[in-house]
Amino acid sequence: MEYVYAVVILIGLYIVLAASFNLIIGYGGLISIAHPIFYAIGAYASAILSRDYGFPIPLAMLAGTLIALVASIMVALPSLRVSGDYLLIASIGFQLGLIEVFKNASWTGGAGGFTNIPAALSASVPREVYVAIVVVVAALAALLVRAIAHGPYGRAMAAMRDDEVAFSALGRNAVAMKVGTFALGSALAGFAGAFYAHYFRFVAPEQFDILQSSVVLTMVVVGGIRSTWGPVVGAVLLQALPQAITFLNLPPAVLGPLQGLLFTGLVLVFMFVRPQGLVSAGEVWSATRKGSEHARS
Repeated sequence: MEYVYAVVILIGLYIVLAASFNLIIGYGGLISIAHPIFYAIGAYASAILSRDYGFPIPLAMLAGTLIALVASIMVALPSLRVSGDYLLIASIGFQLGLIEVFKNASWTGGAGGFTNIPAALSASVPREVYVAIVVVVAALAALLVRAIAHGPYGRAMAAMRDDEVAFSALGRNAVAMKVGTFALGSALAGFAGAFYAHYFRFVAPEQFDILQSSVVLTMVVVGGIRSTWGPVVGAVLLQALPQAITFLNLPPAVLGPLQGLLFTGLVLVFMFVRPQGLVSAGEVWSATRKGSEHARS
């Protein structure tokens, strides 16, 4: 059962990752694929603060979330002031550079990983409690993204995404909204990373590399970009597939590239065959638009 619990917890954390990435790339229209690096920042920051500096675990997790948020602002603010395309370049460069820091710095454990991370709950607490907490957190993350997308802020995001020039002409600050959206999504990823660190009690640089970027992107695209439950479906499906592949007993040199090809291949297939994903996005503002059309008639 321990293996099943670990898989369920991973699925829950990937739901948080996919939902928060959907907020950035789907609802916000921001081009970035380096979402796992903020997952890594939350994990490493919370682990270091709790193990090496004696922070209480809830406070360490909160700090990891805030550090991920601040790091995302530092990446997004200069990039989005120039052009949205530069966010893609800056975020990838930030991811690759920080992964090298994690691999070579002594305070992160180097390439061997960071070990002996304090557990979020005591050993006497049943694993079912962990599972229940993660399920609740995943559901809250998906519902939070839904609430944002269907609220006034989401309406402003949609206007900015569809026509940034017109949005700015109305006196709204497009850069501030982009940075805020990117920071919120990255903070959710940081929180998921902190929880990951304190459950599995080990983090290593390769857990947050470019392959993980393709995994999260595939979850959103295959599940259904700009939909509430699409990332949830994508996370469940694409966490189940790698587990099935591992039963083939392939050597690691073959297994890693095969998983990478699987994820990127699914993205390409769905982009051409079913671009809306498994769960197509509903019309977010259908009620508002119907009301305005009725008023005009």
